[in-house]
Amino acid sequence: MARRIWIFDTTLRDGEQTPGVALNAEEKLEIAKQLAKMKVDVIEAGFPVASKGDFEAVKKIAENVKGPVIAALARANFKDIDAAWEALKYSENPRIHTFIASSPIHMKYKLRMSPEEVLEAAAEAVKRAKCYTADVEFSAEDASRSDVEFLCRLFSTAVKNGATVINVPDTVGYSTPEEFGELIRTLRERVPELDRVVVSVHCHDDLGMAVANSLAAVKNGATQVECAVNGLGERAGNASLEEIVMALVTRKDVYDVEVGVDTRQIYRTSRLVSSLTGIYVQPNKAIVGANAFAHESGIHQHGVLAERSTYEIMTPESIGLPSNRIVLGKHSGRHAFFHRLKELGYDVSEEDALKAFEKFKDLADRKKEVTDEDIEAILGEQMAAIPKVLELEYFLVSCGNQSIATSTVRIRKGDRVVEEASTGDGPVDATYRAIDRACGVACRLVDYSIKAVSGGKDAMGEVVVKVERDGRIYTGRGLSTDVIEASALAYVNALNKSFVNSGETGSR
Repeated sequence: MARRIWIFDTTLRDGEQTPGVALNAEEKLEIAKQLAKMKVDVIEAGFPVASKGDFEAVKKIAENVKGPVIAALARANFKDIDAAWEALKYSENPRIHTFIASSPIHMKYKLRMSPEEVLEAAAEAVKRAKCYTADVEFSAEDASRSDVEFLCRLFSTAVKNGATVINVPDTVGYSTPEEFGELIRTLRERVPELDRVVVSVHCHDDLGMAVANSLAAVKNGATQVECAVNGLGERAGNASLEEIVMALVTRKDVYDVEVGVDTRQIYRTSRLVSSLTGIYVQPNKAIVGANAFAHESGIHQHGVLAERSTYEIMTPESIGLPSNRIVLGKHSGRHAFFHRLKELGYDVSEEDALKAFEKFKDLADRKKEVTDEDIEAILGEQMAAIPKVLELEYFLVSCGNQSIATSTVRIRKGDRVVEEASTGDGPVDATYRAIDRACGVACRLVDYSIKAVSGGKDAMGEVVVKVERDGRIYTGRGLSTDVIEASALAYVNALNKSFVNSGETGSR
């Protein structure tokens, strides 16, 4: 019988440590629910002691998400572990994940602890976590640069004190597949206690080998892989969940293992994470990139039309991406639109479907053809919606290469409507200044990005902004065939998040 490999998703913990990513509790819960729908085995929901917001997010996920194990990270000290349990105790399947560094460089310069002190701290941490829950994971940070003899002692100590999962991280992405596979094999041979626990790996992508290292570990006895959707994470990111899962599924002849993930939810999960984090997926990204199942070469097209397997080693349907295509435009009715939603894998209420249909009809009046990407963008924006303290009712810009850009906006704040105008360095800057004046706020634009959701001159523009207000960063997103309107909507979306977070009404 094939070994079962546990998929441990760390998108909400390590993935959120991606520079520029900041998710609120509601956004984390939305992603966690989708991860549960995809049937990952473990969701690492966050690092509760890190901040009040992270604590609340872990608690909310523990209370509301059923099915997967819900894990929380904690350093090897009682304060972290106690905080992790306080957030996790509402979960039906809680796991405390505690860690301490084990490499000589980390012990000397970061921890300023001797190997014996690290052994003692690890033992006490695992025992403390075990007082709260039967499921305890222990990680040796920077394991791939650690002394193997010491690593064997450390893991043996952790298991003897109650750890049920032992994690071997390649924290800085230093290892190679040959080295990392050998490390896992050596640990399994020299630490007999590992036969009765889950052996996990957590690989980073600094040298572009996170997925390869993780798969080498599976070949050599690892039974859990820690990974993140779209490969998000510190620095160059983590091993990509979609690449790990599809490699194990597609090359079962090589790995001979089973995974419990519903692969048909992969594409939708990737899109949701991309939408809420503001981190776009590169077109040539394996599995979920826009070009992953695209064929441009005439030779390739001829081969695929004759027999799909000539150039497709997996089907787009296997990750939730439909192969067939219905052309939708302004003459399409509700039946065709709702049918397309189902084909794209969206299970939404009738009310949400009708709202999406209204947006679709508005878009169809402005462009000849509405693509699947347009529909997904509409649904993504709708799923990520937050209470509208502010609403953009109107904007008018005047600009040219021989004139100063001017913008007038009308903002609704509850029962009040405010109009303001401003000049700026271009139409977007002028519009943002006018919005600030209308809302009575002072914000700093940290980042601005725009891309076309689909092809053609009438493509929808998707704008993602990061705005700093009162020392916090808020991400906003806007969609429109008019890039100025998309820019304004993204800015208002970010301001709405700031008002909701601070409990303000939006009035001066």
